[in-house]
Amino acid sequence: MASKVLLTGGAGYIGSHTALEFLLAGYEVVVVDDLSNSSEKAIERVEKLADKSVRFERLNVCDGEAMRKLLTEVGAVDAIVHFAGFKAVGESVQKPVEYYRNNLDSALVVCEAAKEFNIPKIVFSSSATVYGLAERVPLVETSPTGGCTNPYGWTKYMIEQILRDFAKATPSLSVTLLRYFNPIGAHPSGEIGEDPLGIPNNLAPFVCQVAVGRRPKLNVFGNDYPTPDGTGVRDYIHVVDLAKGHVAACDHAKPGVKVYNLGTGRGYSVLELVETFKRVNNVDVPYEIVDRRPGDVAICFADATLAREELGWTAQYGLDEMCRDAYNWQKKNPNGYRD
Repeated sequence: MASKVLLTGGAGYIGSHTALEFLLAGYEVVVVDDLSNSSEKAIERVEKLADKSVRFERLNVCDGEAMRKLLTEVGAVDAIVHFAGFKAVGESVQKPVEYYRNNLDSALVVCEAAKEFNIPKIVFSSSATVYGLAERVPLVETSPTGGCTNPYGWTKYMIEQILRDFAKATPSLSVTLLRYFNPIGAHPSGEIGEDPLGIPNNLAPFVCQVAVGRRPKLNVFGNDYPTPDGTGVRDYIHVVDLAKGHVAACDHAKPGVKVYNLGTGRGYSVLELVETFKRVNNVDVPYEIVDRRPGDVAICFADATLAREELGWTAQYGLDEMCRDAYNWQKKNPNGYRD
């Protein structure tokens, strides 16, 4: 019988790509999502791409009663992959209480569900933001954490601690903390991709929207960082590579807590990404340099050796493919899933 995995927030950008990879790997997939920042169309397209069905339930993961009812209906679940949560760094500074309430409550409900229904594995969608203002790069899993620069980062840090404590109290439980770097790109088919509501908070969807004419220009936040061209350097990772990392994490999970960086191990500056995007897609992306954003670090990239050694996972796609696939999605879906 196929293993069954529950994806919270599984209709979102990373969740939908991960749902597809789990289906392709032979898993049975259950998705819960309140669609506050996602679309049910993403799940329909995942089903089409995999030629398999997904059990989809629209609910808020913070609603413990609704989660309990669903888990009673779906029967034994082998793993929960927890994506659900608010994720905009800037917005978290404006709305800290909402971020703490939503992100911590949803994680606590996941823990309660795992305990009550004897779910043996939790994979958590964490973030490189837990490293705070890192003094040394590349970042390894044992690099110091904390000193986060925004409430979003602190929620990831706190949830990691909650899951560690839960695992300590539940010796049979496997917890995997996946620290993402900067996911960009889209499925090569152009059927699923990143579709932020309102003004994008992340670089790649903003670049895409400028390229298709939805926005007049890109704002580049700061060109006075201590980097080769003055713009921030990040470890961009193709979302399909990231999705496959979750499948590998489930396949290799053992009782206890494991932490893995998921990145390419290579940093690119904002302007490098913009120039690559223009070259690969033969399109112009007008931009303007504006003030730095509060809480942004100058350089952040991963050492992903551990994931390669223990999970057999390594990023396959380069920046050219990330830019090509992101634009392919946006061209096919100029208004995202609302087309």
